[in-house]
Amino acid sequence: MSIADLFFCVHFGSFTNLAVNKAPLIICKMKHIFLSFFVLFSFNSIARCQDLAHFADSIREAYLVPELVYAVVSADSIFEMHALGNKRVGAQLPADINDRFRIGSNTKAITGFIAARMVKNGDLSWDTKFFDKFQELRSKSNEGYFDMTLLDLLTFRTGLIKYTYTDSLPLKEQFSGTEYFQRYGFMQWVLQRPPVPHAKHALCFSNPGYTLAGFMEERAGAKSYQILVSELGNELGIDFGFGPPNATDTLQPWGHDANLIPEPPADNYKLNWLMAAGNLNVSMPGYVKWIQLQLNGLQGKSTLLTQKEFEFLHFGRPEFAVGWFWEKNRAKHKVSHNTGNPGTFLSYVYVDKDADKAIIIFSNAQTAKADEAFGLLIDEIKSKYGIL
Repeated sequence: MSIADLFFCVHFGSFTNLAVNKAPLIICKMKHIFLSFFVLFSFNSIARCQDLAHFADSIREAYLVPELVYAVVSADSIFEMHALGNKRVGAQLPADINDRFRIGSNTKAITGFIAARMVKNGDLSWDTKFFDKFQELRSKSNEGYFDMTLLDLLTFRTGLIKYTYTDSLPLKEQFSGTEYFQRYGFMQWVLQRPPVPHAKHALCFSNPGYTLAGFMEERAGAKSYQILVSELGNELGIDFGFGPPNATDTLQPWGHDANLIPEPPADNYKLNWLMAAGNLNVSMPGYVKWIQLQLNGLQGKSTLLTQKEFEFLHFGRPEFAVGWFWEKNRAKHKVSHNTGNPGTFLSYVYVDKDADKAIIIFSNAQTAKADEAFGLLIDEIKSKYGIL
């Protein structure tokens, strides 16, 4: 029995039993019509996915992106998930769907989620002041930061310096000891800089704000940030990693800089200072689980946080909440999104909770052309799936 016959019997069996002696010709025609519809529907669905994958691969080649991975998902379904291209320029390492990518600032939502769980459990509050946890640093820090809270740090409302991996200062030699103590020294250095002038409660982008929030989580949980992330990953069935994927496995994707030069396996000490802001890596299947958790949570279908708590993370402050930029789209849906650009990788996520759809794109190159390719692919996905 064919799939179409089986489906027909299940859906039209009652009618068949009633009419088989009276109208065999009608039933035969109905089966023929159904089979035609079934084949056409299946073909169109497959063709649409293949058309989009072909389009994605064509722009990947045209815009010189070594590897491009994308997914289109809902809270409970994966409409498409494809890996295209090559893990490293100049090597025969075909893309694999389980390849890992550095996700840059998309780390921030994960750091914010850990904070939300700690707030829910009573280990922290959104209003906990940083110096309530780090009193030993108060006398050595600029007084302009004395009142900043956990929520201020996670929503860019502190006036801390922007700082990114391209900044020349501070020098690595200024801090000694383990990775933790170097990161601690960096935090001290940041707190001694004067605040960036900004209006009260205005958005003031700062990667180090997430470094400080990560330290608050470590002190409240009595565990390293890496352990906190790994424990969350174990709970969710997601294998989060740290730093460049090729540092632990050279057969994983290599990042590529603006000149498409592959980045050799090595620790980037500046990104280690910014671990909680932008130095996680993950596979697309793993990240899909993370985004499906967000969609389910925003629909009130998660046991980890309430719907209200998920909405606070995505939309709780104007323009940028806890790890998520957001606005209303043309359909007046609240959409949350972020871009990760840690130097040699690029990631993008777009979540439309009302449409119950999300777009995720990863690449192992951070170039102007890769950014253009992302824009074209995003527009095409939105067109295909009716996302505004």
